[in-house]
Amino acid sequence: MARPKTISDERILDASAQVISRVGPGFTLAMVAGEAGVSVGTVAGRFGSKAGLLRALTEHTTATVAADMRAAFDAQVEPVDGLRAALVHTYLNLGDAEQAGNNLSQLGVDLQDPVLRELLGLHYAAMREELLRACRAAAPALPGMPAPERAARVLLSLANGACVDWSIRPLGTLADRLGDDVDAVLDAWRRCEERT
Repeated sequence: MARPKTISDERILDASAQVISRVGPGFTLAMVAGEAGVSVGTVAGRFGSKAGLLRALTEHTTATVAADMRAAFDAQVEPVDGLRAALVHTYLNLGDAEQAGNNLSQLGVDLQDPVLRELLGLHYAAMREELLRACRAAAPALPGMPAPERAARVLLSLANGACVDWSIRPLGTLADRLGDDVDAVLDAWRRCEERT
């Protein structure tokens, strides 16, 4: 009879995310095992290889991103504030500039793997869908906002670009930088009513 799992896959995946934040793409299964408090054999037995672990981590993150964005949106009273919170909150797990750089370096490696690239496409599609929902809710308060589909794409691109730029030139906190950039766009869309 097989022994029951005492360490969840989620614990190992969380450990993987922490190690990637510290080390970047040079991480090893041994580092992940050490962080999770398990043997390398446990990690390899569950995920097969570093590539298998990265695939599982991407799928796990995608499974939680929409719920996290929705919770950030729902925690706000005003839909525009919810839209802002959904977008900004999602990126705060990148950590400080060094951690963000390590995560973005791993992203660069992931893009070279066709399976991971496809999974990342699904991840960003899940984010875009949640932003689309938030944009539709916020549209009445943002008369200058383009069609919600385009607005969601613009905001997601803005946040992704701001994260890359901030990881290279970390002035202030990531939350402040993202908040300022998102506010600039939302304020411009809001002011369109004043000009008409």
